[in-house]
Amino acid sequence: MHTKLKLVLTMSLVCFGALANAALSVKLDKPKTTGSKTVVKLTLKNTFTEKIEGARATVFLIGEQDKVVGQRTAWIIGGEPDKPALKPDATTTYNFVIDTDKTVTSTRIVFARIILENGKLADAKKDVQIE
Repeated sequence: MHTKLKLVLTMSLVCFGALANAALSVKLDKPKTTGSKTVVKLTLKNTFTEKIEGARATVFLIGEQDKVVGQRTAWIIGGEPDKPALKPDATTTYNFVIDTDKTVTSTRIVFARIILENGKLADAKKDVQIE
């Protein structure tokens, strides 16, 4: 019985560790400005064991003196009938196009919602890894 308990505890820790590492991995490219439009390309990888049905995020364009000079919020995965879910281990891209007439020095992204299969919510603060 003692051996079975150790096995159950070990398996629980292994499963918990696998879940703890699952995330939406996000790589932000440097912003590219042409005229009054700035494009921020995101590369998104699903490391969860289930599909990501939807992910909603806001990108902030930061200018001189760390002031926000533009922003946009969008469903970057799913959220709409014409946008598919992101399968496990799959990668996709999304381009934020934001109007601004100011110089952009950096970007920040904030996730508001991540919806997994069957409507289960992921923690938008803990389950996102920004590269």
